[in-house]
Amino acid sequence: MAETSIKRTHIKGSAGKFGTRYGRTNREKFNKIDALQKATYVCPFCSYMKVKRGSMGIWECSKCKAKFTSKAYTVTKTSITATEEEAEVEKNE
Repeated sequence: MAETSIKRTHIKGSAGKFGTRYGRTNREKFNKIDALQKATYVCPFCSYMKVKRGSMGIWECSKCKAKFTSKAYTVTKTSITATEEEAEVEKNE
């Protein structure tokens, strides 16, 4: 009977560069955060899936070139939306 060992601590993804260092839970947390900040999000201005993180809290849409702030790792729904932008334009006119 061949004995097979189950690897429970092998972490893939961007935390793989750490190898066995820093512990399993820290590497899992790093993977979750890194996946969030490298993902693309929906632009609140043009509604295309083209928003990427520029730096901490700064997000930029590659379609409409809109730059806006949001959370450090994700774009939230509370950032300015197209309807709020239209309301501001009407208010200024």
